[in-house]
Amino acid sequence: MRPGTTAPAPKRQKCDHWTPCPSDTYAYRLLSRGGRDKYAKICFEDELLIGEKTGNVGRGINIAIVNYMTGKVTATQYFDMFEGDNSGQMINFIQSAPSKSLLFMVTHDDGASRLKEDAKKVIEGLGSKHIRNIQFRSSWVFVTAKGLQLPEEIQRESINHSDSARNRYSGWPAEVQIEGCIPKKTS
Repeated sequence: MRPGTTAPAPKRQKCDHWTPCPSDTYAYRLLSRGGRDKYAKICFEDELLIGEKTGNVGRGINIAIVNYMTGKVTATQYFDMFEGDNSGQMINFIQSAPSKSLLFMVTHDDGASRLKEDAKKVIEGLGSKHIRNIQFRSSWVFVTAKGLQLPEEIQRESINHSDSARNRYSGWPAEVQIEGCIPKKTS
């Protein structure tokens, strides 16, 4: 570079990925809550489906359902797992997702205290490897699908537990995130 010239600003990618997803894929990013002031987010194809700016993020497990064929969000909801018995409502919401749907799940604050066994079984049946390990204020993110197989190389889940001795947010775990590109044509 010649003196006095500056590098061009990097082009912003969908869902703030570092590199662009190929045109025949969907971009997604899931981010759990971190600390007291970091809100959970679900971004799909550069649209914030759940988050502080959309005003629909809440304590518990936040879920967005997307029609795989059209790439359009069909439903979003959060289920408070600290107060009340919301596992049954969450199971109904998950089971209401039609075939050929993508499901994105993130925790915000506590997703474990009143999470019942039957709800864990439903999420485990969708491919979760960590739902049985979720604890009070664990940061957890999960992407899955109903009626189709996601490619094996896609990172589907991540978890981080609250540890007051090691967490940077005074006992609250740091956020966890996963991002990737889902092919628009899968089996």
